[in-house]
Amino acid sequence: MANEASKTLGKGSVYPGPVPEGLIRIYSMRFCPYAHRTRLILRAKGIRHEVININLRNKPEWYYTKHPFGQIPVLENSKCQLIYESVIACEYLDDAYPGKKLCPYDPYERARQKMLLDLFYKILGYQNTIFFGGDCISMIDYLFWPWFERLDVYGIADCVTHTPALRLWIEAMKQDPAVCALLIDKNIFLGFLNLYFQNDPGAFDYGLSC
Repeated sequence: MANEASKTLGKGSVYPGPVPEGLIRIYSMRFCPYAHRTRLILRAKGIRHEVININLRNKPEWYYTKHPFGQIPVLENSKCQLIYESVIACEYLDDAYPGKKLCPYDPYERARQKMLLDLFYKILGYQNTIFFGGDCISMIDYLFWPWFERLDVYGIADCVTHTPALRLWIEAMKQDPAVCALLIDKNIFLGFLNLYFQNDPGAFDYGLSC
């Protein structure tokens, strides 16, 4: 399974080569919420994958052949097919790989989840189940989660104090194996942000041993 905590690759780095058969590669960055979304789906579905972390302040020259603007996340398979944009990548993983389906089969429910995603900050009053998609975790919960995980890091965790349903959802999400596997310690996150806002390219490897 992937090494989520691999050091970043930057300018002058060697391209890691073709994706091995039977794996899918994600070009990622440990602290990015969009890449976090996609890594959650990889974990939730038990997909064998490898992680290549990219230094976003000092991007490898070869990385622009993976994404025209050098953004993350990008998925690459052994056929050299590239998939980017986090929601598209997540839906691709759900469609292309076996295991529990995270997107609803019912066309209306699938459309409803996409509408909720578009309404992101306006939906809290509509929540009437533990999870946003129903009584069990589904794609939309993973797509929302990275931002809620960061509330405490940004010092705004009390913004959910008066939303009991949302607090229950947060506690339920913290019990999910995929969420637990990708949690980053708050102090490491704060260390990253401190260096990031100083434009320090070493920010992306903060907290990793030499």
